[in-house]
Amino acid sequence: MIRIAIANQKGGVGKTTTAINVATALAATGWKTLLVDLDPQGNASTGIGVYAADRERSSYDVLVDRMPIMDAVMTSRIPNLDLLPATQDLSGAEVELVGEEDRAYRLSQALRPDLGYDVCLIDCPPSLGLLTLNALCGADTLLVPLQCEFFALEGLSQLLQTVERVQQRFNADLGIIGIALTMFDRRNRLTEQVSEDVRSCLGNLVFETTIPRNVRLSEAPSHGVPALIYDHTCAGSRAYMALARELLSRLPEKRKAA
Repeated sequence: MIRIAIANQKGGVGKTTTAINVATALAATGWKTLLVDLDPQGNASTGIGVYAADRERSSYDVLVDRMPIMDAVMTSRIPNLDLLPATQDLSGAEVELVGEEDRAYRLSQALRPDLGYDVCLIDCPPSLGLLTLNALCGADTLLVPLQCEFFALEGLSQLLQTVERVQQRFNADLGIIGIALTMFDRRNRLTEQVSEDVRSCLGNLVFETTIPRNVRLSEAPSHGVPALIYDHTCAGSRAYMALARELLSRLPEKRKAA
């Protein structure tokens, strides 16, 4: 099982939208996919149609109470896509875990390679706290959504420094599979400038695919479905399908860990 954390400590960069739609695209290609919601807001859960009233168990139970992950996983309406949902209880997990010696590795311990999934996507909260640290310790690689605006560059620098510290202290095998430019608006010169700056600094680490600003991407969550199902022909959906194909080209061919 390949484990991919989707993280950026800055909010509003399209992180959850990326997690939902990339997970859907991978599932559509036949990959048995698990989406882990680690954000107490639970937007990834809602975005694939699992509403708060239906979440009896969650990632909180897995992290804090060591519940076996498959006891909390739910089947979504999307074929090949399962969900470990989040609830508001998760907001207290960082405080409850702070005194535990293995507090950074609870998710890693839960995501065993024998769960039966080809790929696991982990949607992180917009912070660099203990929940995101659990994701980075439990992941093989990191996908970073980056909004095309000036302040995003400063946030990216901070995130890359955090990744380096995690590699040094917690997870030496953590890599970065790519940076996805989101909310791309070709009419805006600043968008183009940010894109050029990021590509000049990070080169091939940046995905060729860019995710445009798109109304349908914003509308889809209110209907409880990913944009790829809400309107698979819109520009945002086509971009996420292209991003998923590019992501697949960077993944190892072997899907399941021994």
